[in-house]
Amino acid sequence: MALWFKSKHPTLSWLSNFSKHGFELEGSRWASVEHFYQAQKYAGTEAWSRIRAAGSPMEARKAGQDRSLTPREDWEAVKLEIMRQALWAKFDQNRRLKQMLIDTGTEELVHESSSDLFWGRSRDGEGENQLGQLLMRVRDELG
Repeated sequence: MALWFKSKHPTLSWLSNFSKHGFELEGSRWASVEHFYQAQKYAGTEAWSRIRAAGSPMEARKAGQDRSLTPREDWEAVKLEIMRQALWAKFDQNRRLKQMLIDTGTEELVHESSSDLFWGRSRDGEGENQLGQLLMRVRDELG
């Protein structure tokens, strides 16, 4: 049985990048995985600081997806590793979350999304579910 999650799931929202479980990474404190991930598109720029300071994960996402900004040249090549680093930090530094992730055992973790078929998967089975894949990898590494 797969565990399907999204940011507004009543019991599994802690798996989402929007969960407000902060962590430290690369010398800075991050309010959520979404904050870190979106900011890394613009490392070394003013946008990085603005995204890091965003008031919510949704604000961080919107700022990071601003089409007037140009992401770093290697973004497509590094985005999966950046997401993995953020997920690792989130779960490694939050003991309760770490145990909750480990306690999912061998269940498939599926980020439910019909609009983002790279990071998620629709209920129809379409999509790569890269977020779920990375979470399962982090679970295996932490367990």
